[in-house]
Amino acid sequence: MTALRPESDPPVDALDLRFRAGDDVALREAYDRYGRAVLHLATSMLANRSDAEDVTQATFVAAWLGRDTFDPAKGSLIGWLLGIGRRKVIDRMRASARETRVVETVRQLPEPARTDPDPDRVVDRLVIADELARLPDDQRHMLELAFYDDLTHQQIATVTGVPLGTVKSHIRRGMASLKRRWEVDGAAPGPRPAGISGAR
Repeated sequence: MTALRPESDPPVDALDLRFRAGDDVALREAYDRYGRAVLHLATSMLANRSDAEDVTQATFVAAWLGRDTFDPAKGSLIGWLLGIGRRKVIDRMRASARETRVVETVRQLPEPARTDPDPDRVVDRLVIADELARLPDDQRHMLELAFYDDLTHQQIATVTGVPLGTVKSHIRRGMASLKRRWEVDGAAPGPRPAGISGAR
C-alpha cells in the first residue's frame, strides 16, 4: 500500500513568480488573465467607463514598476493587483473631486427662483475645503469622499476597504475637528454646510 504524503501548502502560481522576477511575457499574461477582474472592480466603483479603463492601465503600470514589493508567498498576484486597483480608484475619485469642487459648489447653491443666493454660504464651503486640508490624512480622505462625492458611509467602506465602523469613526472625529476650527475661526453659528452628510 502506498503511503499517503503529508498535506502541504499549494504551490505558488508560476505566473506570480515570473511576474515578480520581471518577465515581460508574464506581464502580458497577467493582463490577459486578470485585466478583466481589475476593470470590473473599477467599473463597479466609478461611473465613467473611460476612467475605469484608465485606472485598470494605471494599476498594471504601478504593479509592474513596484513588482519588487510583491511577495508571492504572502498572497496571490490577483489579490495584490486588486488592492492596487482599489487604491487607484480612490486616487481617481479624489482627483475628480478636486477638479469639480467649484462646479459642485455652484450646482448645490439654491436656485434663484426659490431663494436668493447666499454669498456667505459659498464662502463657507470654500473655507471648509481649506479646513479639510488641515485634517489628518485618514479623516480628510473620508470626509472628502462624503463631502465631494456624496458617498454614504457604506459606500466609502466599500471603496476604501476600510471597516464601516472605522469609516464612521474617522468622519465623526473629522467633523468634530472641523466644528472646533469653525468656532475658533469665529464663523457665525448656523446650520451644517450642505454636502457633509450625517450618519448614513
